[in-house]
Amino acid sequence: MILTKRFFPYFATLCLGALNDNFYKNVLLLLVTYSQLNALPIDVNLFVNLAAGVFILPFFLFSAHAGIVADNMNKAKLIRRLKLLELIIMSTAAIAIISQSYMIMLVLLFLTGSQSAYFGPVKYSLLPQALSEAELVKGNAFVEMGTFLSILIGTLSAGLVVSNENGLIWAAVIVFVFAICGYLASRAIPSLPAQGEVNPDKFSLFSGTWRCINKARETTSIWMAILAISWFWFVGATYLTQFPNFAKLHLHADATVVSLLLALFSVGIAVGSFVCERFSFGHVELGLLPFGVLGLSVFSFDMIGAIPLQVVEPSFVYSVESFIAHSQHYRVMIDLFLVGLSGGLFIVPLYAFIQTRADQKECAQAIAANNIINALFMVGSAVLSIVLLGMLSWSIPELFMLIGVLNLVVLIYVYAQVPEFTQRFISYLLSHVMYRVSVNGRQNIPAQGAGIIVSNHVSYVDALIIMGASTRPIRFVMDKSISEMPLLKYVFRHAGVIPICSPKKCQVTYQNAFEQIHHALANDELVCIFPEGRLTPDGDIGEFRPGIEKILQRDPVPVIPLALNGLWGSYFSHKDGHALTTKPTRFWSRVKVNIAPVVAGDTTNCVALQQLVSNQFEK
Repeated sequence: MILTKRFFPYFATLCLGALNDNFYKNVLLLLVTYSQLNALPIDVNLFVNLAAGVFILPFFLFSAHAGIVADNMNKAKLIRRLKLLELIIMSTAAIAIISQSYMIMLVLLFLTGSQSAYFGPVKYSLLPQALSEAELVKGNAFVEMGTFLSILIGTLSAGLVVSNENGLIWAAVIVFVFAICGYLASRAIPSLPAQGEVNPDKFSLFSGTWRCINKARETTSIWMAILAISWFWFVGATYLTQFPNFAKLHLHADATVVSLLLALFSVGIAVGSFVCERFSFGHVELGLLPFGVLGLSVFSFDMIGAIPLQVVEPSFVYSVESFIAHSQHYRVMIDLFLVGLSGGLFIVPLYAFIQTRADQKECAQAIAANNIINALFMVGSAVLSIVLLGMLSWSIPELFMLIGVLNLVVLIYVYAQVPEFTQRFISYLLSHVMYRVSVNGRQNIPAQGAGIIVSNHVSYVDALIIMGASTRPIRFVMDKSISEMPLLKYVFRHAGVIPICSPKKCQVTYQNAFEQIHHALANDELVCIFPEGRLTPDGDIGEFRPGIEKILQRDPVPVIPLALNGLWGSYFSHKDGHALTTKPTRFWSRVKVNIAPVVAGDTTNCVALQQLVSNQFEK
């Protein structure tokens, strides 16, 4: 996938753009800080804060329009136009760098931010169009890795170039060459036409922004994913901003150690992105999110506890060599790396989740809403730091401690608002800690539209296993007695389980179940039923009851036959006694989920479906 034409030219374009943006921005800040300050018409501190503001301002102003543009034109063509604009901006910037025209460079920084604001939505909305669903997590992992390593290289190389004797000339040449290379790379991106009917919207600064945000809020799960990603940027911005003073005041280190801390954090995010891809097993895996969020808090707390209490001499300042040479700093470095790794583990599945759940005709607009909220949260990070560190005289470790606590609050809030996140986490633990679950035929589950999954019924955790096998949320039709089991009932309730029972026991519950199934299918949801009507008493597939035919007579939707293999004999099955009453004896045993091709709902019946499930069954 990586070296294919449908991904590599885009990836190279992305990395060169992030590299050039950060190289140019840091060259400007370093020139202003260390060059002839009397050439500035304003105070240097005001200029530095102004530079940070003008780069982020375009994300507020133009992201909404950028999303509409990206959804309504060929994405490859749009990228080429944006890279051509970057070439023009950087050609002018090269002249401004050599002439040290700082105010012109500031204006060009605003234009660079504007170009990035338009590139953001197309950068992520392109992936689900260019890659298969099985490649989406890997694609996002490479995007995050490339972005953060490019930011790191651009930031560090700016310092090396500016300190050179001919730094101005080298800086001018580099921004121009990067822009040329980025444009040439964009020329190789294959055509990616608009997914839906072209319908350009009228440009509007503020109403367009609020309209974009409100559209994202219509889908709770997407909105919560956006808030979670924005929280990551809040945390990241806090760390990156405070690294210089943290190193100076609490680690007694010089600027070279700041570069080391930045490198550890950025490389950690890159590694975390690949760890996420490795443990997602080829599909969007929300079950990894809690590991990332908890890691952000745990390693933040541990890093604070690892800060050395004193140095040998109060006046001593560590260089990067002497800092690494002292073992007392290893724990701080490892914790910071793991904070970054946790961030990568946290952010990759969220981007992939938005890409798969958003309407493909409006995916770029969902990404645009994400970029707007990201920018708001980063501004909020700066405001919080100013208030706590400046006005209330907090220390930086106290700020990091607060961020760690707030991180846990965010985790609780997001998981309370989106039950699917909780279910995915439980399903992930079950599928990869207690069992080793493999899925065959995942591509047979329709990406969109109504459908019914029919499965054999082996254990009390069948629903959780099937939930983890599908990238789409599923409504399960479940025996009322199982759906009300202690502990599991809270999970099932949040999952929108449809309880059912024999019409002889409770006619009202029975009829309500069919009504709920009808409404779910009419709403294009995926419904799973266990036609046997009970857990298998002997491990074999029992006779399918005619309830599935009653459903298909009213809603003849596609049917997906599915067989669960390897759960018989587990603690949750009826082998050797009633489930949950025997001593657990099997851990990390193999479980297979075999999914057969879709069959038409108007041409099948319970006997045929039982046979199709049996064909996938391996006792």
